[in-house]
Amino acid sequence: METTAPSDDALEYFWAEARKVLGLTKIEPIGGVGTAGSLTPPAWSFGDSAEMADELLALVLAGRKTATSSALWEWEADGEALPEPGALGILCDGSGEPRALIRTEAVEVVPFDRVPADHAAAEGEGDGSLEHWREAHAAYITEVLAKVGRTFAPDMPVVLERFAVVHPKPRRQR
Repeated sequence: METTAPSDDALEYFWAEARKVLGLTKIEPIGGVGTAGSLTPPAWSFGDSAEMADELLALVLAGRKTATSSALWEWEADGEALPEPGALGILCDGSGEPRALIRTEAVEVVPFDRVPADHAAAEGEGDGSLEHWREAHAAYITEVLAKVGRTFAPDMPVVLERFAVVHPKPRRQR
């Protein structure tokens, strides 16, 4: 079963609550993007099914998943700009319910076969090993790229993104 898109009302309610909890006002610039930062951040779910979205969200909320990755060619085929550090996003569960506000911490593009072990571990999936990451992501990326007319290659560019949950579990300040 595919994920469900969140309703506009649910997104607006979640964003209003997140702004209140984080002490942000509607007119305060967020993420270094000027007044556009006060707009509701984009919303999405990880994975390609409701079950995967729920599983990966649980890892995020447990603090085990603090990174993600995707094929650069998918971003290009969709005509989307890569995420930038400081950008906010609303992470939804498989039913489309907004569940977490995340902030992009770092973005890097590297060849698939050069993804570092610490990134694989930060994705929090499976046993956290680089071997598991490569196996699972090669299969997933192969499926995704087939939909955009591309084929997997070990040296293909991959977008590595690190993020932090800022709501509902704000990161503690040290």
